[in-house]
Amino acid sequence: MMRDQKLWAWHLIAGAVILVLLGVHMLTMHMEGVIRIQSLNPASVEHVDKDRVPQTRDQKSDEEDIHPIDWANVRARGVRTLYMASYIFLLGAALFHGLYGLRNILFELNPAVWLRKTLSALLLLLGLGLFVYGAWAAVMARAIARAWKA
Repeated sequence: MMRDQKLWAWHLIAGAVILVLLGVHMLTMHMEGVIRIQSLNPASVEHVDKDRVPQTRDQKSDEEDIHPIDWANVRARGVRTLYMASYIFLLGAALFHGLYGLRNILFELNPAVWLRKTLSALLLLLGLGLFVYGAWAAVMARAIARAWKA
């Protein structure tokens, strides 16, 4: 019983981590026109001409507008260890939260004890495999961003 309480507590903590990190994602990717924070999209802030009168997004031409998904911003974020670590942390939290939630849903069907153990083992292996693959992808993305000539 105590093990289930600890896992449930970690499930809730993982949900809170996802909430915070997805909030940062929303600021980074979708609130660029409202909030310009240098650490989130460095190329966009550097690109803004300080002497120019601010324009609305509709008045800007596509040539002068740098978006969060433009290579300059992707690379600027990608070379930072904090971003790589946050991607890996979000990956771990999301995998645990999702797979533990799926496990609980499947356990609500009240399977036999052997099937419970099998499901738990399969979900654990699936989660570990996806985590290793995702963490490798985050590390390689950072290596590519660092190697790329600006």
